[in-house]
Amino acid sequence: MDNQIFPCLWYDGNAKSAAEFYCSVFKNSRIIEDTPMVVIFELNGNRVMGLNGGPHFKFSEAVSFVVNCEDQEEIDYYWEKLTADGGQESMCGWLKDKYGFSWQIVPAIISKLMSDPEKAQRVMQVIMGMKKLDIQKLVDA
Repeated sequence: MDNQIFPCLWYDGNAKSAAEFYCSVFKNSRIIEDTPMVVIFELNGNRVMGLNGGPHFKFSEAVSFVVNCEDQEEIDYYWEKLTADGGQESMCGWLKDKYGFSWQIVPAIISKLMSDPEKAQRVMQVIMGMKKLDIQKLVDA
């Protein structure tokens, strides 16, 4: 069974709208199942369930999706798309989309930059001063 373990995101009646939005942002994405209670969708091959659970629970930054980006163009693309129509920028590469769900939009080279103990501290200082991450500034740190 593919994706035996996958996240379930709790929405207040707008799971299908969220799934359609995410599928429009991420290539190779699709809605697999759509019922009044549950929408199952794939984002770049990663299965996600959207549950129309009502207003009882809200998203928090304690759970987020990480998007590893190969270049600045990709970071800019996801940042623009996911903050559109009411999304909110946060610090250090974090944002909330218009549904209130948190995302981390980061360069794929972040782990390489953070693996050098001397450079890691400088990189972290630069990250702490940014909202959307700038790859060149991180490399130059």
